[in-house]
Amino acid sequence: MKVYPSGNIRNVALVGHGGTGKTSLAEAMIYNTGAIKRMGKVDDGNTVSDSLPEEIKRKITISSSLVPCEYKDHKINVIDTPGYADFYFEVMGAMRVVDSMIVVMSATAGVEVQTEVVWEDFPDIPKLAFINKMDRENANFYKVLDQIKEAFSDNIVPVQLPIGAEDSFKGIVDLIKMKAYIFDGSGPAKEQEIPADMMDEVEKYKEALIEAAAEADDDLLAKYLEGEELTDSEVLQGIKAACSKGTAVFVFCGSSTANIAITSLMDFIVDCGTTPDVHPLVADKNVESEPLCAQVYKTIADPYIGRLNMFRLFTGRLKADSVVYNSTKEKEEKIAQILIMTGKDQASVPELHAGDIGAVAKLSATGTGDTFSTKADPVVLDAIEFPTPTLSVAIEPKSKGDEDKLSGAIQRIVEEDPTITVEKNPETKQTILTGMGDTHIDNIIEKLTRKYGVDVVTRDMRIPYRETIRATVEVEGKHKKQTGGHGQYGHVWIKFEPYADGEFAFEENVFGGSVPRNFFPAVEKGLIEAMDEGVLAGYKVTNIKATLYDGSYHSVDSSEMAFKMAARLAFRKGVETAKPALLEPIMNVEILVPDSYMGDIIGDLNTKRGRVQGMEPSGKKQVIKAQVPLAEMARYTIDLKSITQGRGKFKMEFSHYEEVPAQNTEKIVERARKEREEKEK
Repeated sequence: MKVYPSGNIRNVALVGHGGTGKTSLAEAMIYNTGAIKRMGKVDDGNTVSDSLPEEIKRKITISSSLVPCEYKDHKINVIDTPGYADFYFEVMGAMRVVDSMIVVMSATAGVEVQTEVVWEDFPDIPKLAFINKMDRENANFYKVLDQIKEAFSDNIVPVQLPIGAEDSFKGIVDLIKMKAYIFDGSGPAKEQEIPADMMDEVEKYKEALIEAAAEADDDLLAKYLEGEELTDSEVLQGIKAACSKGTAVFVFCGSSTANIAITSLMDFIVDCGTTPDVHPLVADKNVESEPLCAQVYKTIADPYIGRLNMFRLFTGRLKADSVVYNSTKEKEEKIAQILIMTGKDQASVPELHAGDIGAVAKLSATGTGDTFSTKADPVVLDAIEFPTPTLSVAIEPKSKGDEDKLSGAIQRIVEEDPTITVEKNPETKQTILTGMGDTHIDNIIEKLTRKYGVDVVTRDMRIPYRETIRATVEVEGKHKKQTGGHGQYGHVWIKFEPYADGEFAFEENVFGGSVPRNFFPAVEKGLIEAMDEGVLAGYKVTNIKATLYDGSYHSVDSSEMAFKMAARLAFRKGVETAKPALLEPIMNVEILVPDSYMGDIIGDLNTKRGRVQGMEPSGKKQVIKAQVPLAEMARYTIDLKSITQGRGKFKMEFSHYEEVPAQNTEKIVERARKEREEKEK
């Protein structure tokens, strides 16, 4: 693959709902360049961009994939992105490095959820719309066009109209060239005159196209408003400006699997598509003269080849066998080879120009989001904002001897997936894996087995309940043991009472030396250790104050250990008699949903013992703020997706602990008892 100057590079992401044919479109585009001799199919698992075993198995895109297409002395860096919500973070990474997006829609399904999400989340990135699957049953270009106009406020302008539909779909009318192109599968499209029965429709949309072109250029607009006719070259000039500014969304149509009208789309990208510009976070100067600045948007971790960092070069030039400065980590990195990825395949190039996308292997410290620059002129670009993971499960290795192996494998997976968190909960003793949804979690588990040879068992996340007391009691704890020689003797009287100002407080109020001062720390330590396991369900005890006020000792048999044991006995007895209660974590939850789902969401929160704190508008949506028990939120990612058809988002953080209702307490205590019995077996 040759090196391309900035002006001959186009960076586009294929985005949209799952199943619209993004991967097939990428496949048709690279096939049309001659880089592959036969078009692969998603169902056959042999496409260039979907190469992971998990993608082939599920027949969906899971990981964004770069497919560079060398076409008409230009390089179109196509990034094929997932269309499923669980892998939306891959879309967000890709959006940092592209200059435009092609929103792919099905001619049968129209505007779907993920289409709405990505369109609304990235309003400032120039867009093209491609209505795919025109050869499918029930395909309707004009119906989908109306849906796009209704769903989005952008200036939606077709540059192509279909000739036929479903079985009779055979080509397109190009409104720029005012010619018809017929694709019969025997070679390049055949140019023809526009069918007479389409002329009324063609004239109507041609006028809309001219108007969109004029609006993007002040000089052209003045000429247009004065009633002068724009020349073909002026219309093309306006279309280029509209593409660059994103003032219009130009609409195309075709069939990616049948490779109908794909070259027409590629021609438009080359002739009119957005060219790379200096990233606005860097500076607004000539790209070739700027100091080097690049950002890593994706990391691939492989057990054999190591870590592979994919990046966009925003300014300057990058050469092989050079040194760059990771300004995020403040560390120099050696660039041995510059790689161009085509799906999973790699090819090396001697250098990259500003605007291009490449990869580099085996860097020591670089991760996703890091910025490369020069040490003399360091720049740190804003971090890429990835969504926060919200679905948690507990994981453990199937084989007890695989703990270290699992830990290493998780570390590698976290490197390439910025939305995974893994942490050991000290209270429940579980390792908690949090991801974007059930499909995302399943994919991680499969990857652990396939890539790293670790079989993993998943379990429900235990809720870190706490226990406390609601009454004040005074109890005795006596530890007395005679074992020949020195015995063990410790004796305390302790008052236990509820404590709202913290987890634990210890005081001593002993008179007359009934318990010597040197044993006070042992009593406190015994109580702290005893707090790890409550009397109701074995959860940690909190919000308790203990006052040591009396006791006795033996000059020979008393020891720190004996008083520690006496304190533990007193604690157990005291908590059992001080009206023990179970506490549960309460979360602050913010849910972002379209207005139409407000009633359903609030009704669902009520069934989850949630308390709505307020609502406020956010663009076209509403933010619902509530407090909800964590126990009710464990599967909320799935519930919210179901209620809103994937249009809702939420985030939550810990707020405080509250007492569990009596009927729920009984169930939790019974479940804990059964778990203890299972362990003992």
